[in-house]
Amino acid sequence: MRIFEIIKENVNLREAAELYGIDVNRYGKALCPFHNDRHPSLYVADDHYYCFACGEHGDVIDFVGRLFQLSPYNAARKLMADFHLSPDKPPSAAALHAKRIRTEAQQLMENERLCFFVLSDYVRVLQDWKVRYAPRTQGEPLHERFIEACRNLDQTEYYLDILCAGDSHECAEVVQQQMADGKLDGLRKRLEEIHREELEDGYDSAGVA
Repeated sequence: MRIFEIIKENVNLREAAELYGIDVNRYGKALCPFHNDRHPSLYVADDHYYCFACGEHGDVIDFVGRLFQLSPYNAARKLMADFHLSPDKPPSAAALHAKRIRTEAQQLMENERLCFFVLSDYVRVLQDWKVRYAPRTQGEPLHERFIEACRNLDQTEYYLDILCAGDSHECAEVVQQQMADGKLDGLRKRLEEIHREELEDGYDSAGVA
């Protein structure tokens, strides 16, 4: 239906989330409204969202539908009203074309936000594992998660430091390295599974400070 096309072409998910009271930081992180989130586990991009902890994901229509318990059509109607769009007077072709254009700088910024989100979540998990799975007695076999934490924590924190304080060239190198060969996406999916298992077990490392 034309109403869905108009929404997807003209409504930015980050803007919609903020309009409906979701506080999204500069890296696209927010507290997930779909579960009892104690530490930001929701990633909000311009055109999609997903939660590392509960697995909720989708586009702007899915988000509003889930947030207000609306059908996709009614969610789209709400967005049309709240963003003052009209199916009878769609934007001009030039305006739609401008909406579709994503500059290289904008794409790099979104990739950087995603990279920061995934790596900061991984650091939090590793910090928790380094304490929770540390050997309690001398000679106790080392848990594989403790070994992973010892092996990867310092390096991952180093990458985060670059994303926070490095220059644009250094940040771009980290992002390119992390996104190569699906590495970052694989880590994201693994973290989703880790948090899902912990929620089922009644333990949420995403809430560990």
